[in-house]
Amino acid sequence: MSNMGGDPGMPKPGGDPSARSVNPHHGLLALAIIVTVIVLDQALKIWVKTHFYYGEALEITSWFKLQFIENNGMAFGWELGGKLFLTCFRLVAVTLFAWYLWRLRNDATASRGYVACIAAITAGAAGNAIDCVFYGQIFDESSYIHVAQMFPPDGGYAPLLYGRVVDMLYFPLASWTWPQWMPMVGGEHFVFFQPIFNIADAALTVSVIVLILFYARELGGSDDDETKTDEQIDEVATK
Repeated sequence: MSNMGGDPGMPKPGGDPSARSVNPHHGLLALAIIVTVIVLDQALKIWVKTHFYYGEALEITSWFKLQFIENNGMAFGWELGGKLFLTCFRLVAVTLFAWYLWRLRNDATASRGYVACIAAITAGAAGNAIDCVFYGQIFDESSYIHVAQMFPPDGGYAPLLYGRVVDMLYFPLASWTWPQWMPMVGGEHFVFFQPIFNIADAALTVSVIVLILFYARELGGSDDDETKTDEQIDEVATK
């Protein structure tokens, strides 16, 4: 028997166009990635901060170590502007990416990989922003002779918004000494890869690279893609 009321699973012609683009899985995917990255990032940072002297290293393999350092800067210890500027920059970045994710949550035309990358970037920025905003208040100073205490009775080491980012992931994959005849670097010992970073840095950086390599068209918001998507929606609606 035919369904006189039409297929309830199909959008009705003339209905709300935005209703046809809803994809609730995008929101769940983004939330899962953000929570996972932030929890892992903060758990490792807190453990290292409360168990390591500053500069202390724990060798996992010959090419991977946990080495505790702190920095005021951006990913991999880079610095740009003053400390307060960097903290505010992170907070603004987290807000903008969260707003963009909120818009993407109902966009069925956005691929899962693209949403995952944006979510990981948001989580990475948020993970380091937490350090900057709160760590100065909830930890005392780390040093070469003192392991930091969480919620110390005498207060933290810095005002709100002036905390330092905790880094610990160190991958000295290879090392060598440059030949003496090499200009400028002759005789110097070189280690690859030298930057020490954290899980938030890794999530952010890897996601940016993946976006550039595989999702450049979505980043550019191609008009051709939008036109094609609109035509597909109209075709489905008229069936």
